[in-house]
Formats: sequence, structure tokens, C-alpha cells
Amino acid sequence: MTKVKRFLLILLLSLVPTLLIWIPFVFKLKSFWGIPLPQDGMAVVVANYDGPLFLVVAKTLYNLEQIGLNYSFPLPLEYYAAHFPLFPLAIRLFSFILGYPYAMLFVTLVSSFLALYFFNRLIRRYVKTEGALWLTAVFAVLPARWLIVRSVGSAEPLFVASIIASMYYFQREKYWRAGIWGMVAAATKSPGILLFASYFLYLIVPHIRRLVFSPVATWLKLTKIDRAYPIFLIPLSVLGVFVFYQFTFNDFLAYFHSGDNIHLFFPPFSIFNFSSPWVGTAWLEEIVFVYLFGALGLLKLLRQKRYELATFVGIFFFSILFVSHRDLIRYALPIVPFLFVAFNQTLIKKDFKKVFLLLILPIYLFSLAFIAQSVMPISNWAPFL
Repeated sequence: MTKVKRFLLILLLSLVPTLLIWIPFVFKLKSFWGIPLPQDGMAVVVANYDGPLFLVVAKTLYNLEQIGLNYSFPLPLEYYAAHFPLFPLAIRLFSFILGYPYAMLFVTLVSSFLALYFFNRLIRRYVKTEGALWLTAVFAVLPARWLIVRSVGSAEPLFVASIIASMYYFQREKYWRAGIWGMVAAATKSPGILLFASYFLYLIVPHIRRLVFSPVATWLKLTKIDRAYPIFLIPLSVLGVFVFYQFTFNDFLAYFHSGDNIHLFFPPFSIFNFSSPWVGTAWLEEIVFVYLFGALGLLKLLRQKRYELATFVGIFFFSILFVSHRDLIRYALPIVPFLFVAFNQTLIKKDFKKVFLLLILPIYLFSLAFIAQSVMPISNWAPFL
């Protein structure tokens, strides 16, 4: 398969599922498969959480006075610091051509393509070309929560794409590219710093015993940090965000003062406290399956000796054990591409292909229903345009 043909196929796999999701809203269908749909057209897609909040940041660049005067969401102004600036800045860049709402969707679409493109490059290391294309097709829509965030205004596609790209280059010891993409991840969402933690541990842990008995002067060489130092761009990126917040919020630590947005709680598995404000239900059995597949995938990666991937999956998976939020699968999306690597031999089998064909319609219906019900109330669109 030529590079151009593969590129075009990945582009189609990226665009077609999202366009199919948009069609019922574009044509303002009253219902589909019995699912009632709002009659506001593409405004439904644009208004999905947390798209409008990113639009606010893109338009105001965290100017608290402008936010207070023009936007009426019942949120403390400091809450916007929870939304890291890279995705809003990308929206602002393209807003001069497309306008803010469609610039947001455009950035999401481009980011989604990048996520699938780098996933295909990553997975080709483990399976043949045909199998890699199949797994890319599966990753385009599974899990359904991934398809949803790819179809609305969301920072997750850019976040996931940059993590996959960074890991892809890190495996090949192209550390500058790994560091730059890691920097993109860290400036998009705060958990991007976990990428740096995983790289650092991967480089250090195998040499702990040798480091104890070696001169300090040889430590950098032993751990490859003398060549892998570009990974320090990742924490520098976070530092840059906080410096930016110092100028915009007059608070270097504004992210940590942004209110109820850091959903980490002790002890682990606090998500099953149905009285938590971001849980609010006892219907949580599927959360057990998130833990199940995460833990199984981690063990598989360890047994397959794919330690770069296992280190990141292990650190990230450990962190989500402390997340108390109903939408846990969204928090777990960054490890999904690497779980595909762990389970690749199962996912390319004929039995799975048959089951996947059965799942396509439920995935589509769930996505429509979720988007239809996850709309932020906006009475006046003028400030967002």
C-alpha cells in the first residue's frame, strides 16, 4: 500500500464517522431510531460540553473582565484556568477564517486525524499493514466516548494525538520530536505531565542499582538522559502555562485555585461514592470494566516487554483509580491506543471482526443520544460568534 493511499484511507476513517454523527443534526431530524433529537442544528454539536467554555477562553484569552461582562455561565471566573490554553489558542488561530464555533470543530477534526495517523504509525510496529489499517478503523470509533469527543468541540483529540506522537518518537529515540509533542500534550491538558513522569521513570528505573555504585558524572550517560534531555520540554510547557496564568489571572497557581475541577480523591475507587458531586448516580457497573481492561492491558504490555508503553499506561491507570467522576472513560482515553497494542492479536481475529460489525450501530446510537443530551444551555450566541 502506497503512503498516499494509506494517508487518504486514514483521512476517510477520521472524517466519515464524525460526518455520519453530524448528519441528523445538520438536517434537524426530530428523531433517529426512536432517539429524540434537539432541533437546533449544528448548534447542538457546538454547544456540547465543554466546547463553549473553550470558546470563551479562545475569545477572551482569560480576560476576567470580558468573561464577566459577556458570558453568563454560572461558574466562578477562576474556573476557566482549568482549561489549558493550547486548544483555545488553536481555535483563535483559525477563527479569522472560519469563525469561532466552526474553527473549534475544525481543530477537533484535524486533531482527530492526527490521532489516527500517529496511531497507525505506532501500531504498524506490532502488526502487518492490513492489520494496522483494520485496527485504525476500530480505533476510529471505539470506545464510543472517543468517537463522541472527536465529533464535538473537545481538547481530547489534540491531547491523545500528541501523546501517541510523542510516544511514537520516544520509542525511536527521536527525543526532540518526542519532547515537542509531549510539550503539546502538556499545554493541552494537565495530565500531560504524566507523560514526562513515565519517560523519566522508564529511563531511570532499569539502572537504579548501577547508579548507586557509579560516579555521579556517569549518571546522565547511563540513563540516556544526556540524549533524551528534550523530554524536559514537557514540564517546561506546564511551567509556561503557569507563567501565562500569572499574567492573565495574576495567580501562578490559578489552575489549582480554579475550583471543583481536579477530581482526584483518596482513597482510590471513590467514584463509587454516589453522593460525590461529579458522580451523582449508583449506576456505575461499567466503571468496573474500565478498571478490568486497563489492568489486563497493563499486564499484557509488561509480559510483552513493551516497557515504554507499560510505564505510561501504569502511571496513567494508577492516577485514574483516584478519579471520582462519572465520565471516567473520558479520563482514560489517553491509554486506549496503547491498550490496542496490548490486545492487538485478539482485535485482528475474525471473531472480533464479526462482533465489531455488530457493535457499530450501538456505538452510533449511543453517540447520537449522548451528544443530544450533553448540551450546555446558551440563550445568546452572539458573544460566541
